[in-house]
Amino acid sequence: MPMQQLSTRHLLGIKGLTEADIQLIFETADNFKEVLNRPIKKVPSLRDITIANVFFENSTRTKLSFELAEKRLSADVVNFASGSSSVKKGETLIDTVNNILAMKVDMVVMRHFSPGAPHFLSRHIRANIINAGDGTHEHPTQALLDAFSIREKLGEVAGKKVAIIGDILHSRVALSNIFCLQKLGAEVMVCGPVTLMPKHIAELGVKVEQDVFKALQWCDVANVLRIQLERQQIKYFPSLREYALYFGINKKLLNRLDKEIVIMHPGPINRGVELNSDVADSDNAIILQQVENGVAIRMAVLYLLAGVK
Repeated sequence: MPMQQLSTRHLLGIKGLTEADIQLIFETADNFKEVLNRPIKKVPSLRDITIANVFFENSTRTKLSFELAEKRLSADVVNFASGSSSVKKGETLIDTVNNILAMKVDMVVMRHFSPGAPHFLSRHIRANIINAGDGTHEHPTQALLDAFSIREKLGEVAGKKVAIIGDILHSRVALSNIFCLQKLGAEVMVCGPVTLMPKHIAELGVKVEQDVFKALQWCDVANVLRIQLERQQIKYFPSLREYALYFGINKKLLNRLDKEIVIMHPGPINRGVELNSDVADSDNAIILQQVENGVAIRMAVLYLLAGVK
């Protein structure tokens, strides 16, 4: 295992990481990936560490992935879901977490519906904080596992062209991916309906495209995002059928390209909307590899942050 350290004691967003931090996380994840392919998939690296998973928003894949990563590292795990907690009785965020810390917790993995909640917490408590998604702001471990999956599939991220397609406006995955890919030397394009595109997105140094075929023709990798209906208070497009017609990706569309491209998706997939099954289940897609890599990346982040006090 690398004995180097991260330059930060929290993982609040990709913005706070250096390129050297990201490469260190990738090298550490390479080692943990070997562990995950052994008959005994457990190491005692975090045997004396207690980690609280504090989720104020629903999550299946991220929560399971973190929990599995923690258990593979032999950490003690405490799970907290706000739906069945005193938050419902009006308890504040800081009181909730202080009560958890009073139980001698070393690290907090946190998902919250308010952008900036993990940053706020990191200024008030002593434990290491990992942001598992804060509102529509950032989702750093998803971006790390996405970039790690591109590196695994194509050999490196630098110089690659990545198109992020879909609901950019409501996506914390898009923002973290843009920061991460640019730090690693990739070119990034965003593509989606004008109504689902943040106003000043071009200022982040990304290309902006409304034609999905042109975006696919340009890129080496298409990271297709879910339409986040649960975050949309108003109608941003006439119907899901119409969205699928103009922005959905199917095998017929891929067959029109003059090259093979890699298809990614952070999950869960709205099949028949942003991706057809004939693409999601095809050899172009590395969606299940992303899930597997998620555990290795989260093990790496937990392991490295545990060494930074």
